[in-house]
Amino acid sequence: MSEISRVKSVKKLGSMEHAFASKIAKSLFFSVSGLFLLTLIGTRIFTHIDLNLYGYMVGTIVFLGGFFYRFISWGERPPTKIILKKSIKLIFRRSTPKTTPDHLGTYTFIWNRGIYRWTQHILIGWGCIISCFVTYPLVFGWMYFTMGENGYYTVVAMGVDVLRVKADGVIAFFFYNALNITAIMVISGVCMALYRRLKNMQARAEQTFLYDFLPLYLLLFISITGLLLTVSNVFLHGFGQPVMSLIHQFSVIVTLIYLPFGKLAHIPFRPMSIFAKNYREHYGNQSMKQCKVCGNHFVSTELRERGHSK
Repeated sequence: MSEISRVKSVKKLGSMEHAFASKIAKSLFFSVSGLFLLTLIGTRIFTHIDLNLYGYMVGTIVFLGGFFYRFISWGERPPTKIILKKSIKLIFRRSTPKTTPDHLGTYTFIWNRGIYRWTQHILIGWGCIISCFVTYPLVFGWMYFTMGENGYYTVVAMGVDVLRVKADGVIAFFFYNALNITAIMVISGVCMALYRRLKNMQARAEQTFLYDFLPLYLLLFISITGLLLTVSNVFLHGFGQPVMSLIHQFSVIVTLIYLPFGKLAHIPFRPMSIFAKNYREHYGNQSMKQCKVCGNHFVSTELRERGHSK
């Protein structure tokens, strides 16, 4: 009976696998379906949705397709597959709570290279991350604002009223200007990076335009056009706002499409560094197998034994 159940489960799994052309198609389908479901809930069945942000939504879906293609292609390599498989089992190591903020928050591993490079990475990294945290909830309708009485705004998150703030208060100011603040952060960080790349002779010799400079120029263009939108609305009474809005939206979409295939891909791939560090620390402390020719240690004895057992 158990054998029959096993055969049925294998057939069921096989039918699920054959429902999609590839792993990329399956991953993208479930991700887009999840986004659609969250948008359905957040917008109260599409009763609160901003069609002006439609282009960003399409660009995000295209970005997801490129990201899954890049990630799955990378993850299917035999060395990468081993690291991912082993590292998932090591995710609950005692060092993980310390490694996670170091690699994803404070970037202390860059501090050793100098405070200048650390500052530029903090500005660019956190500028981009906070921008995403602000933009995507608005694009997919997970968060929006409604005007209440007596000059108050209501913050709605996932269809639930969570906060009422004064329209001219401090909290509202940061809500309105969050993207302006992150734009200034990114512009400062990018200018620091460009200055270093142009003044440092070693960096200039190792850099290429398409891989090293183009991502910085894209981030710079997005940030500047975003600030110009604010200038148009606040100081020019909306003059040129429609054209600038299209230019800014186009630059964001192009960057999202480019992101999985260029140097900026290390931003969404950054969490993988925690897996790699746990892997190196764990197996680096194990007894190592020596090469019979040169005597150098090259692989953990534990991994070597498991490899032979398979």
